[in-house]
Amino acid sequence: MTQPLRIRIGQYTHSGHKSVNQDFVGARLPTGATLGHKGAVLAIADGISSSDVSQIASETAVSGFIEDYYCTPEAWSVKQSAERVLQALNAWLFAQTRNSPYRFERDRGYICTFSTLIFKARHAHLLHAGDTRIYRLANQQLEPLTEDHRHCVDADTHYLTSALGVHPHLRFDYHQLDLEPGDTFILASDGAYEFFDASDITQVIDAQRDDLNGAARTLVEQALACGSRDNLSVQIARVEALPDPTVGELSRQASLLTLPPALDAGTDFDGYRILRSLYISSRSHVYLARDTLNNGPVAIKVPAMEGRDNPHYLERFLMEDWIARRFNHNHLLKAARREHERGFLYVATEYLEGQTLSQWLKDNPYPDLARVRDIVQQVASGLQALHRQAMVHRDLRPDNLMIDAQGTVTIIDFGSASVAGLSEGRSRDGVIYGAALYAAPEYFLGEPGDLRSDLYSLAVIVYQMLTGKHPYGPKVARTRTRAEQHKLRYRSAQEHRPSVPDWVDECLRKATQISPHKRYTELSEFIYDLNNPNPAFARKSQPPLIERNPVLFWQGVSLILLVLLVVQFA
Repeated sequence: MTQPLRIRIGQYTHSGHKSVNQDFVGARLPTGATLGHKGAVLAIADGISSSDVSQIASETAVSGFIEDYYCTPEAWSVKQSAERVLQALNAWLFAQTRNSPYRFERDRGYICTFSTLIFKARHAHLLHAGDTRIYRLANQQLEPLTEDHRHCVDADTHYLTSALGVHPHLRFDYHQLDLEPGDTFILASDGAYEFFDASDITQVIDAQRDDLNGAARTLVEQALACGSRDNLSVQIARVEALPDPTVGELSRQASLLTLPPALDAGTDFDGYRILRSLYISSRSHVYLARDTLNNGPVAIKVPAMEGRDNPHYLERFLMEDWIARRFNHNHLLKAARREHERGFLYVATEYLEGQTLSQWLKDNPYPDLARVRDIVQQVASGLQALHRQAMVHRDLRPDNLMIDAQGTVTIIDFGSASVAGLSEGRSRDGVIYGAALYAAPEYFLGEPGDLRSDLYSLAVIVYQMLTGKHPYGPKVARTRTRAEQHKLRYRSAQEHRPSVPDWVDECLRKATQISPHKRYTELSEFIYDLNNPNPAFARKSQPPLIERNPVLFWQGVSLILLVLLVVQFA
């Protein structure tokens, strides 16, 4: 059993000498898979004294943030999830002020400062707007991790330059910090932090190591005793243990499951009856099975014997089940409905009757452009669903696209997919995912790739469907530096199939650019240009001579240089 993240949390808030406490604090320390996928959260907010409703803003900000953060997709990164929630809360608070009697007096509206610290895997993620503060206590030194968003006019006058509810769009600071066991963090409102120093905090925390709630309360009481006249709030978090950086959440789940036995036709296995073998490879064995509860057909995939001792392989194996269970999309492989507890490590998905695109192309070489567009549109629809959830397929190729008798195309095999929310805090594995002919060039440079990498793979498939070839052949897979990749040249699709329209060829040229920054930024743009002549492509002249005939180009250059030398010496 691998070591999970362990955090100890304490907090305390007090109205001080005021009748209303406009501060609000909150924390959530989940367990199990939720801790691995979303992490632990601390949040603090401080209302402004000129407003009679800012305590509502503070409570809404903290409670709403924590609740909504854990409702965001597990596939999203911490930054994406937190930013979406914060912007939504800010818009709501701003709208409340605009629709209230204080719409012309902004400093009396629903406004509060906000700071949060999210612990996930081996990192802490900090988001901050206003003048609440976050510190890290290290070597008895109090290190400030935030800067106050506050402008001081004079000793008695200052105002916030950023806070929730001030503007329709929130400006906030974001930082990601590496964690070490023993790291201690303090979140505090100005009523508290202006009245304590590092030695106070160190002594209090050392004296109450097992009672951080008590430590937070002691710090608030000390600040009150030192003359604080404001509301006071303190939160303390100490990192007690960190997970292994090489082991992900799916690896931890895999360690809890029993490896399946050898399967044969007629075997009863975990609620299924094995009917026959469908596919065997070095990565997995796939069987057609029947669910004994509803008699429905399912595909059962079990890990190959060669990788059963490899935690990373088992994690990638479970990735397919993890992703399939989060979608119900016509063009993405669906997980089989599970009506009983799983006792073994395997993947159960819907059974698709049909053939792969590779097989289909053998029966339908050089399909017409309309059929190609239809297939590509369906694949793009599935990819867009993945991309909206911060997932990249990374292994898009004809063998991973199934076509049924009705012509419906389904993307299968998510074992190589990248999921932003699962890869945070993990060390790079150095593996190049995807088939060599279809993998985007950036993968061969050790880069993680993004949606433009899937777009490249899809464009290569389109090129193959139209021409039977690949735009760069096997050359991309042989490159390991940018200098080598810059020497690669796109081969026009018209060289292999003259009937391909100029504008379609230019569309494919752009989608398969070696540099991802030169490709389309969205799949929708690529699909549109594949269906509609782009005026920019229509006006474009034929490719330069160096691309059409490099040998002739350099022969011409050599001839010009020879003539210049003869003229110079003459």
